[in-house]
Amino acid sequence: MNSDRKLFLFIACSIDGYIARPDGDISWLSRVEAPGEDYGYARFMDQVDTVVLGRKTYDKVLEMGVEMPYTGKSVYVLTRQHRVPEGNVRFVNQPVDRLLDDIRSQPGKHIYCDGGAELVRQFLAFGLVDEMIISIIPVLLGDGIRLFQTGTMESGWELLDTKSFASGLVQLHYRQARKNS
Repeated sequence: MNSDRKLFLFIACSIDGYIARPDGDISWLSRVEAPGEDYGYARFMDQVDTVVLGRKTYDKVLEMGVEMPYTGKSVYVLTRQHRVPEGNVRFVNQPVDRLLDDIRSQPGKHIYCDGGAELVRQFLAFGLVDEMIISIIPVLLGDGIRLFQTGTMESGWELLDTKSFASGLVQLHYRQARKNS
């Protein structure tokens, strides 16, 4: 297994911790759009060659009518539905720890968990997320899909960096604090 391949969470949430409205709407993210500003996303994506996401998130990306943003990367979509591969996208139905072991057994760059909340919860429950880059959007939603779901195990995190932007977005970069054995 290639332990040099870290699993990253790179995600945005509201001040009150939601990644989407109750109906899955994410249009509020556009509040921080600024010409020429991607909040480090392109640089981050240069460090990864594999993307893992849940089926609902995958479907949401397709609903947005944009070209699949993961061209040139291996994409794994966790789903209970049997689906045939589509280009670089593989649909898998296996526990997240086994999937991550399979991915890490191959050479490559880092791995990006693109959500959604249930997939994030599963990776965190197994203690598999190595680093998190969380962009806090300056909006209170009051209700919706929480980034950190019930059932997420308690874990410690070390703050590596903070960045604030003119749009009001604040980005936090954490690394999982490993217990000394």
